[in-house]
Amino acid sequence: MAFIQCQFFSDVLQLSTAMTVILPEQTKTQIGLENNKAEGKHQTLYLLHGLSDDQTIWTRRTSIERYVAPLGLAVVMPNVHRSFYADMRYGNKYWTFLTEELPFVARSFFPLSEKREDNFVAGLSMGGYGAFKWALNKPGQISAAASLSGALDIVNLQELRKEDRFFEPIFGEEKIAGTYNDLIYLIEKMKNVDVLPKLYQCCGTEDFLYEDNLRFKEACEATAFDFTFEQGPGSHEWGYWDEKIKDVLAWLPLKNKQV
Repeated sequence: MAFIQCQFFSDVLQLSTAMTVILPEQTKTQIGLENNKAEGKHQTLYLLHGLSDDQTIWTRRTSIERYVAPLGLAVVMPNVHRSFYADMRYGNKYWTFLTEELPFVARSFFPLSEKREDNFVAGLSMGGYGAFKWALNKPGQISAAASLSGALDIVNLQELRKEDRFFEPIFGEEKIAGTYNDLIYLIEKMKNVDVLPKLYQCCGTEDFLYEDNLRFKEACEATAFDFTFEQGPGSHEWGYWDEKIKDVLAWLPLKNKQV
């Protein structure tokens, strides 16, 4: 695999930013790693970080590079700071950056497929929220999305954090319920949409976001989504996410299925 720390300028953010990129590479003599590179442009997983992290965190805390090596899958990991993948009320337009500028810029640098069926998104915690938010708002771009311990009931979290005004720099003073930031509302809104993304959701039963995840699960089960839910022992920590990202890779509709 090729491992690239890419610094570039964002016109949307109007500042220099960074993404970590893993690209498939076909090798014959590398010891201890089986690489696989398909012909043509690569299927791509946009892998999103959580609240306290950045674009380097998945490669520092998990073996994601080793896991994707036999799959011929490119991985793009952007930096969005503590934005909840939103066009912030008092900050930068990270939603526009993520869903419009980032794919265009990444494809201009690297041989990444623009086809819907070749594009996936996944993330943990805040990134799980961002992954589902992208797939549910723009199903024409993303064919499959996965949330690991995601912050999926943002309306409930806004209510819990109203005293410390945590979400005001991000969403302002207005209610999130019933907007494009409200995942459960989006699930209901998409009941009659013809093209739906596949969804994978997992959460540990000891996670502080477990009840929020159950509420999202119940909303999904009342729809026609191709929806997979997994739960089991686990808390909000990297040992759990390192294991579950392997399940996500096995679940994705990849051209090279060996994991």
